[in-house]
Amino acid sequence: MSRRGLLLGGLAVAAAATGVAGTSNAWAAVPDVIDCDAWGARPNSDVVPVWNQRPVKILVHHTATPNVTDLSRGAGERLARGIQNFHMDQRGWLDSGQHFTISRGGYVLEGRHRSLEVLRIGERQVEGAHCTGQNVVAVGIENEGTYTAVDPPAVLWNRLRDLCAYICQQYGIDPTEIFGHRDFKDTACPGDVLYGRLPQLRTEVAGVLGQHVSRRIAVKESWPLLRVADRGPAVLAAQHLLREVGMTGVAADGTFDRRTADAVRRFQTAHRTEEVNGMIGGESWPLLVRPVRPGADGEAGRAVRALLASGAPGRPAESLVGAEDWRRLLSAPTSLAG
Repeated sequence: MSRRGLLLGGLAVAAAATGVAGTSNAWAAVPDVIDCDAWGARPNSDVVPVWNQRPVKILVHHTATPNVTDLSRGAGERLARGIQNFHMDQRGWLDSGQHFTISRGGYVLEGRHRSLEVLRIGERQVEGAHCTGQNVVAVGIENEGTYTAVDPPAVLWNRLRDLCAYICQQYGIDPTEIFGHRDFKDTACPGDVLYGRLPQLRTEVAGVLGQHVSRRIAVKESWPLLRVADRGPAVLAAQHLLREVGMTGVAADGTFDRRTADAVRRFQTAHRTEEVNGMIGGESWPLLVRPVRPGADGEAGRAVRALLASGAPGRPAESLVGAEDWRRLLSAPTSLAG
């Protein structure tokens, strides 16, 4: 059987297991990617590690740079050079951290050397530096701009969809395994608006590959990002959990104020998280939650009850609430920040 046949067979097996239904033998087109030589990349300062394994997910980022109006290829190439210079000169990395970059003009550029070569083969993974803990299992894609309050340009979105579809095809990644940077770190990246569109991205990528993803599958359970001025049950639960670990100066009132942010910074410092910024995201939540029974005394038990009282789907009172249960409770629409 051809490699294509094997891949499609593998996707069919994955579909049966995940609820992603195949509807045709669609095949993602090879995207037009400007490689490192073409945009004038500096040589990498050390050997780029290549792992003998396939990545299992895609991580979406935004560059948090201005939403420029220059949509030319030249602007995209200048962006790639600027990112590489920053990563090598300021962060001390051997090359650009991300595997690919998409400019606001819709130009797709190779980020780290060898990323395009290895992707085309579809068997191994170039180690990136875009998200600690995910660099050998996830392909990192930077999208030029800041998408906290605005949508990315349609041409950027279309290239992101097409690139994700090709990556999923080459590596046999399920289209539902597309995440945002904040899913794993305490960061606003890739911006509230772009992050909010990830279910749509998963659905559209699946469509390119001839699959159908239901909304139930496309909307993944995730740790909410909490920051100053947020309100609601998720904030109240976080405050109870902070009090559980000794931050008794935090008022459990459901409002994420400066005092709560200061307590989060102390917690992050104590746990040596990558960012000490007072935001609770994908790195701090797993450190903050703990196994507890909903009826238990103490602050952690109050945190669970606060989420259950908001209408979040929970478990019977006698059941032990573990990390996955916490994430499900916190993912409920009634428990989101805002």
